[in-house]
Amino acid sequence: MVDRSWVTLSNTTIGSFMAVLDSSIVLISLPTIGRELPGTSPEVLLWVVLSYNVVTTTLLLSFGRLSDLFGRVRLYTLGFAVFTVGSLLASLAMDGGELLAARIVQGVGAGFLFSNAAAILTDAFPPNRRGRALGINQVAAISGSMIGLVLGGILTTELGWRSIFWVNIPVGTIGTIWDRR
Repeated sequence: MVDRSWVTLSNTTIGSFMAVLDSSIVLISLPTIGRELPGTSPEVLLWVVLSYNVVTTTLLLSFGRLSDLFGRVRLYTLGFAVFTVGSLLASLAMDGGELLAARIVQGVGAGFLFSNAAAILTDAFPPNRRGRALGINQVAAISGSMIGLVLGGILTTELGWRSIFWVNIPVGTIGTIWDRR
Protein backbone atom coordinates (compact mmCIF):
# COMPACT_ATOMS: atom_id res chain seq x y z
CA MET A 1 0.00 0.00 0.00
CA VAL A 2 1.22 3.49 -0.90
CA ASP A 3 1.75 5.99 1.88
CA ARG A 4 -0.84 8.67 1.06
CA SER A 5 1.28 11.42 2.56
CA TRP A 6 3.92 10.93 -0.15
CA VAL A 7 1.24 10.96 -2.84
CA THR A 8 0.06 14.25 -1.36
CA LEU A 9 3.62 15.58 -1.38
CA SER A 10 4.12 14.65 -5.02
CA ASN A 11 0.92 16.40 -6.08
CA THR A 12 1.53 19.58 -4.10
CA THR A 13 5.12 19.63 -5.30
CA ILE A 14 4.03 19.42 -8.93
CA GLY A 15 1.60 22.29 -8.34
CA SER A 16 4.19 24.46 -6.62
CA PHE A 17 6.79 23.71 -9.29
CA MET A 18 4.37 24.49 -12.10
CA ALA A 19 3.11 27.74 -10.58
CA VAL A 20 6.61 29.10 -9.94
CA LEU A 21 7.90 27.84 -13.30
CA ASP A 22 5.18 29.85 -15.00
CA SER A 23 6.27 32.97 -13.17
CA SER A 24 9.74 32.83 -14.72
CA ILE A 25 9.18 31.05 -18.04
CA VAL A 26 7.37 34.10 -19.42
CA LEU A 27 10.26 36.46 -18.70
CA ILE A 28 12.58 35.01 -21.30
CA SER A 29 9.82 34.99 -23.94
CA LEU A 30 8.77 38.64 -23.59
CA PRO A 31 10.82 39.99 -26.52
CA THR A 32 9.37 37.36 -28.85
CA ILE A 33 5.84 37.91 -27.57
CA GLY A 34 6.27 41.66 -28.08
CA ARG A 35 7.36 41.16 -31.70
CA GLU A 36 4.81 38.53 -32.67
CA LEU A 37 1.62 39.30 -30.76
CA PRO A 38 -0.46 42.32 -31.82
CA GLY A 39 -1.33 44.87 -29.15
CA THR A 40 1.63 44.20 -26.88
CA SER A 41 3.14 47.52 -25.99
CA PRO A 42 5.92 47.56 -23.40
CA GLU A 43 3.29 48.43 -20.78
CA VAL A 44 1.16 45.41 -21.68
CA LEU A 45 4.24 43.16 -21.60
CA LEU A 46 5.12 44.49 -18.17
CA TRP A 47 1.62 43.70 -16.92
CA VAL A 48 1.75 40.24 -18.50
CA VAL A 49 4.52 39.51 -16.01
CA LEU A 50 3.30 41.59 -13.07
CA SER A 51 -0.39 40.65 -13.20
CA TYR A 52 0.36 37.01 -12.46
CA ASN A 53 2.37 37.85 -9.34
CA VAL A 54 0.09 40.66 -8.16
CA VAL A 55 -3.08 38.56 -8.48
CA THR A 56 -1.48 35.53 -6.82
CA THR A 57 -0.12 37.55 -3.92
CA THR A 58 -3.25 39.58 -3.26
CA LEU A 59 -5.48 36.50 -3.18
CA LEU A 60 -3.39 34.33 -0.83
CA LEU A 61 -5.03 35.34 2.44
CA SER A 62 -8.56 35.33 1.06
CA PHE A 63 -8.07 31.96 -0.61
CA GLY A 64 -6.52 30.57 2.56
CA ARG A 65 -9.62 31.56 4.50
CA LEU A 66 -11.95 30.18 1.82
CA SER A 67 -10.01 26.94 1.97
CA ASP A 68 -10.50 26.76 5.72
CA LEU A 69 -14.24 27.09 5.14
CA PHE A 70 -14.73 24.91 2.05
CA GLY A 71 -11.83 22.45 2.14
CA ARG A 72 -8.18 22.81 1.29
CA VAL A 73 -7.99 19.89 -1.11
CA ARG A 74 -11.16 20.94 -2.93
CA LEU A 75 -9.88 24.47 -3.55
CA TYR A 76 -6.36 23.25 -4.33
CA THR A 77 -7.86 21.04 -7.04
CA LEU A 78 -9.88 24.01 -8.28
CA GLY A 79 -6.61 25.97 -8.44
CA PHE A 80 -5.03 23.29 -10.64
CA ALA A 81 -8.02 23.42 -12.99
CA VAL A 82 -8.17 27.23 -13.14
CA PHE A 83 -4.42 27.45 -13.71
CA THR A 84 -4.63 24.91 -16.54
CA VAL A 85 -7.52 26.75 -18.21
CA GLY A 86 -5.56 30.00 -17.90
CA SER A 87 -2.57 28.33 -19.58
CA LEU A 88 -4.75 27.15 -22.45
CA LEU A 89 -6.23 30.63 -22.85
CA ALA A 90 -2.75 32.19 -22.80
CA SER A 91 -1.56 29.84 -25.54
CA LEU A 92 -4.55 30.85 -27.69
CA ALA A 93 -4.29 34.62 -27.10
CA MET A 94 -4.68 36.69 -30.25
CA ASP A 95 -3.54 40.01 -28.80
CA GLY A 96 -1.88 41.50 -25.75
CA GLY A 97 -5.16 42.10 -23.91
CA GLU A 98 -6.19 38.46 -24.21
CA LEU A 99 -2.78 37.32 -23.01
CA LEU A 100 -3.01 39.69 -20.05
CA ALA A 101 -6.47 38.36 -19.14
CA ALA A 102 -5.24 34.77 -19.39
CA ARG A 103 -2.31 35.58 -17.11
CA ILE A 104 -4.77 36.95 -14.55
CA VAL A 105 -6.70 33.66 -14.72
CA GLN A 106 -3.42 31.78 -14.22
CA GLY A 107 -2.67 34.02 -11.23
CA VAL A 108 -6.01 33.11 -9.65
CA GLY A 109 -5.22 29.42 -10.09
CA ALA A 110 -1.73 29.89 -8.66
CA GLY A 111 -3.27 31.71 -5.69
CA PHE A 112 -5.30 28.61 -4.85
CA LEU A 113 -2.22 26.39 -5.28
CA PHE A 114 0.10 28.52 -3.15
CA SER A 115 -2.43 29.20 -0.41
CA ASN A 116 -3.08 25.51 0.14
CA ALA A 117 0.08 23.51 -0.59
CA ALA A 118 1.81 24.05 2.77
CA ALA A 119 -1.45 23.62 4.73
CA ILE A 120 -2.22 20.36 2.94
CA LEU A 121 1.29 19.08 3.64
CA THR A 122 1.02 20.11 7.28
CA ASP A 123 -2.17 18.08 7.56
CA ALA A 124 -0.73 15.08 5.70
CA PHE A 125 2.56 14.66 7.55
CA PRO A 126 3.21 14.04 11.23
CA PRO A 127 5.44 16.60 12.96
CA ASN A 128 8.55 14.43 12.74
CA ARG A 129 8.30 14.22 8.88
CA ARG A 130 6.73 17.59 8.18
CA GLY A 131 9.96 19.58 7.80
CA ARG A 132 11.28 17.25 5.11
CA ALA A 133 8.01 17.41 3.18
CA LEU A 134 7.83 21.20 3.31
CA GLY A 135 11.51 21.42 2.35
CA ILE A 136 11.05 19.17 -0.69
CA ASN A 137 8.07 21.26 -1.74
CA GLN A 138 10.05 24.50 -1.48
CA VAL A 139 13.08 23.09 -3.31
CA ALA A 140 10.77 22.12 -6.17
CA ALA A 141 9.33 25.64 -6.23
CA ILE A 142 12.77 27.25 -6.32
CA SER A 143 13.85 24.78 -9.02
CA GLY A 144 10.82 25.82 -11.06
CA SER A 145 12.02 29.41 -10.99
CA MET A 146 15.44 28.50 -12.39
CA ILE A 147 14.24 25.85 -14.84
CA GLY A 148 11.59 28.25 -16.15
CA LEU A 149 14.23 30.60 -17.51
CA VAL A 150 16.09 27.85 -19.36
CA LEU A 151 12.97 26.04 -20.55
CA GLY A 152 11.41 29.32 -21.68
CA GLY A 153 14.39 30.03 -23.91
CA ILE A 154 14.45 26.55 -25.40
CA LEU A 155 10.71 26.36 -26.03
CA THR A 156 10.45 29.87 -27.45
CA THR A 157 13.36 29.27 -29.81
CA GLU A 158 12.29 25.82 -30.96
CA LEU A 159 8.46 25.92 -30.86
CA GLY A 160 7.46 29.57 -30.49
CA TRP A 161 6.28 31.59 -27.50
CA ARG A 162 2.90 29.85 -27.22
CA SER A 163 4.67 26.63 -26.26
CA ILE A 164 5.65 28.08 -22.88
CA PHE A 165 1.99 27.76 -21.91
CA TRP A 166 1.50 24.34 -23.52
CA VAL A 167 3.79 22.82 -20.89
CA ASN A 168 1.21 23.50 -18.19
CA ILE A 169 -1.74 21.93 -19.97
CA PRO A 170 -0.85 18.22 -19.65
CA VAL A 171 0.80 18.71 -16.25
CA GLY A 172 -2.17 20.68 -14.93
CA THR A 173 -4.68 18.22 -16.35
CA ILE A 174 -2.88 15.25 -14.79
CA GLY A 175 -2.50 17.14 -11.51
CA THR A 176 -6.19 18.03 -11.43
CA ILE A 177 -7.31 14.48 -12.15
CA TRP A 178 -4.78 12.99 -9.73
CA ASP A 179 -5.84 15.43 -7.04
CA ARG A 180 -9.52 14.56 -7.53
CA ARG A 181 -8.73 10.89 -6.92
